[in-house]
Amino acid sequence: MKTALLLSTYNWPAALNLVLKSAMRQSVLPDEILIADDGSKDETKLLIESFQKISSVPIKHFWQEDLGFRKSRILNQAVAGTDAEYIIQVDGDCILHSKFVEDHINARAENTYLYGARVNILPEYVETVFEKQIINFGYFSKEIKNKSRSLHVPFLASFYKVHKAYSDKFRGCNVSFWRKDFIEINGYNEDYEGWGREDSDLVIRMGNKGVLAKRLRYAGIVFHIHHKINARDNFDRNDAMQNQTIADKVVWIENGISKYL
Repeated sequence: MKTALLLSTYNWPAALNLVLKSAMRQSVLPDEILIADDGSKDETKLLIESFQKISSVPIKHFWQEDLGFRKSRILNQAVAGTDAEYIIQVDGDCILHSKFVEDHINARAENTYLYGARVNILPEYVETVFEKQIINFGYFSKEIKNKSRSLHVPFLASFYKVHKAYSDKFRGCNVSFWRKDFIEINGYNEDYEGWGREDSDLVIRMGNKGVLAKRLRYAGIVFHIHHKINARDNFDRNDAMQNQTIADKVVWIENGISKYL
């Protein structure tokens, strides 16, 4: 069973550096790492090349021209560019717990997507995290809030069961799914441009198809590096599109991954 770790990034190589470092020290490594780059400059390219030289697993870099927030498009291209059966997706500003990949692999189940916890790194410690290259955090780490979310207790994680309805606990920065399920709904809807709703729309359509959901709590943990809020110029439009997806029980969209397959 081949597993790919999918990272999305845009012009923040300092954060991506820590995320890739955390990916290198996983208790179970993915079979490959896919980087979906929404138009970053050369500094990011050079950073990725440096990791490609030292990584024991292949790292593939997918890049598109910077024409605004088009995350859905480059994520579709990255998923089209792998033959991995299972995809674990995170944002390029989320440092991985050392058992992150292992937890997602252990919890995966047929016809189910997983969504995991996000611990926030406090704004006043972000500079320190970069200076000291900190990638290890725990319950007593002063750099984090939401401390209970940092607890790694697989026994407690086992009590969370699959469910049908979309959960407001879902975060697109920490999700895993079967590539087959992704392709059967035509992946991300590229009509979503600008920040917001592209990730929730994806799993809502999976749910409309009959794919179940399961929350990863006390496992599959990421540590989110605080940053300024993204521009939300298109949010109202994107929100309206998602509401239509819910009302019409949409499964398949036209502007998706199929064009790259």
